[in-house]
Amino acid sequence: MDTQIAHLPSLDNFIKLSNHNINEFREKGHTLVHEVLTKDEIAAYRPVIVGAADRYNTEKRKLEERDTYGKAFLQIMNLWQVDEDVKTFVMAKRLAKIAADLMGVENVRIYHDQALFKEPGGGPTPWHQDQYYWPIDTNNTVTLWMPLVDIDVNMGMLTFASGSYVNGAVFNHEISDESESAFDEYVKEKGFEITRAKTMKAGDATWHRGFTIHNAPGNNSDKMREIMTIIYVADGARVTPYKNEWQKNDHQKWLMGKPIGGLIDSELNPKVL
Repeated sequence: MDTQIAHLPSLDNFIKLSNHNINEFREKGHTLVHEVLTKDEIAAYRPVIVGAADRYNTEKRKLEERDTYGKAFLQIMNLWQVDEDVKTFVMAKRLAKIAADLMGVENVRIYHDQALFKEPGGGPTPWHQDQYYWPIDTNNTVTLWMPLVDIDVNMGMLTFASGSYVNGAVFNHEISDESESAFDEYVKEKGFEITRAKTMKAGDATWHRGFTIHNAPGNNSDKMREIMTIIYVADGARVTPYKNEWQKNDHQKWLMGKPIGGLIDSELNPKVL
């Protein structure tokens, strides 16, 4: 692992969430929290995350050579496992406490992190549900989605179908053109409010449930849309039987093959608080 930077600011102090954020998350399945990190904090962590993402990115194809999923973003996962500085960010108690407070639980575990960098000219991210991929027995999951740079709708702002998490898994579709078409029809049929921020500052963060249907437009700017995400699961969650091949893969990759029915508590899923 890389040598840790001594001057990285600690992110272990807690911030109090507003009742608006807690109520919105529980009603809509997502909420935007401003200034989760200060300007100085995000300025310190951005080069750490960007540098690690660049070193461990394995996508070498040109944009036009990729499929819909590949055009949507560069995706580099579990950087906390290979970079001590990124680990400081991913294991931050401030972030974990927000996740726990939104879900109404005492503690959370890491499922995995992922840097999601949408290149200039990068395509849209189709409608999907994250938890389609996860063999987890609880709906108490949440993803932090934090820009490392200021972004606006022109760069691919995360977009939610508010309230759409309530029915759990809707389709057995991975992120694809097929998922975009099926979910688009479903979202219109159910009349879910479509919600997206106009702008987000670096260090702001959205938080959404694993079953909240969401997408993002393409990046029509000339700048990289740099996003860091962390997926949290409530402590006490258990492994479920697979519903698709992706869940089978996740069981081995992120849960270290823990027994089906057993607790999610492997070395890759540390408790944070």
